[in-house]
Amino acid sequence: MMFVVGPDDIDELGHVNNAVWVRWMERIAVAHWQADADPAHRDAYVWVVTRHEIDYRGNVGSGAQITARTHIPAAPTGARFDRCTEFHDHTGRLLVQARTTWALIDRASGRLARVTPAIAAPFLD
Repeated sequence: MMFVVGPDDIDELGHVNNAVWVRWMERIAVAHWQADADPAHRDAYVWVVTRHEIDYRGNVGSGAQITARTHIPAAPTGARFDRCTEFHDHTGRLLVQARTTWALIDRASGRLARVTPAIAAPFLD
């Protein structure tokens, strides 16, 4: 997924604000779910974040073009799935690397739901 840094994404130091990186992590995760999940699973479940672990390795200013990539590094554990996301600048330099833990919620009950092999299959490498 590509992002272009806008003026509103910049903090007082002239860099992309930390909250913007997190917003982009959510956008790419949701896009991945929407693109690859079984439509019945998209209708039945929603994901919520339980943890972010983020390493900031570089930064860019307004107008920069960012490439984001995401993948699921391992099978789920119960209701949880870890997702890794990396952001690179136009030269390929790593800017931000993150691991986010997401929990699966059953839309009907509002409760945690176990990530079954069928739900996980489209996302495992």
